[in-house]
Amino acid sequence: MTSAETVHRMIEDLPPDLRSKAIHYIEELAKRKKNPKKKKFRLGWAGSLSHINKSTTSVELQHEASKWRG
Repeated sequence: MTSAETVHRMIEDLPPDLRSKAIHYIEELAKRKKNPKKKKFRLGWAGSLSHINKSTTSVELQHEASKWRG
């Protein structure tokens, strides 16, 4: 039995009110597949640490970050 047949059989076994909800849910899933949300990668943080000396170690940055967080 294929997965489509399994889903079809499961939906047929539901009462009418739940059947319509299941069909609606499947339709929503199909829409998500067709139109995935595209997020652009933002680089707003680029250059934010340019004021820090190049010889600063990662440990020193960790200490500074903990101060920033409060």
